[in-house]
Amino acid sequence: MANFLTTLTERRQTLSTCESLTAGRLASLIAAQPGASELFVGGFVTYSSELKTQLAGVPAQLIDDHGAVSPECAEAMAVGTREKLGTDWALALTGVAGPALQEDNPVGVVWLGIAGPEGSKSIRVLPEGHTRWALRPGATEPEEVVDGDRVEICQHSANFAIETLENILAGN
Repeated sequence: MANFLTTLTERRQTLSTCESLTAGRLASLIAAQPGASELFVGGFVTYSSELKTQLAGVPAQLIDDHGAVSPECAEAMAVGTREKLGTDWALALTGVAGPALQEDNPVGVVWLGIAGPEGSKSIRVLPEGHTRWALRPGATEPEEVVDGDRVEICQHSANFAIETLENILAGN
């Protein structure tokens, strides 16, 4: 897990986070690594939509149009956090840990937003070996989501975010 820290340190790049469903778990995983203080500046816990707007700068209209659990919101969270905290990289997580649906999203729907020196994007969180199939209300086809209870979904999501950043930094 510490590979990304080595790479960021060598590049003299910094990292921040913005978390909704994981409520600080990602920041905690990063800060637990030796050397994290050299590059991790901190982050926001934006559990409510209002804080996504106030702290991370996510436009309220974007949340109204796409929802707080959406690829658009995840990407906007990362972009806004990177800008507000002045870091080279920002990771953002938003999703549904359960126990009930949110905005018609089944439990386990999670989005990762990544903003870096070369742009931003969002990725559906689907950690290998930790997914299941779920049916959205009114849908006829199931979709793949993160498997587990609230704690497991958050843990798998935070680990996925770090692994994804490691892959990006490695050029994969």
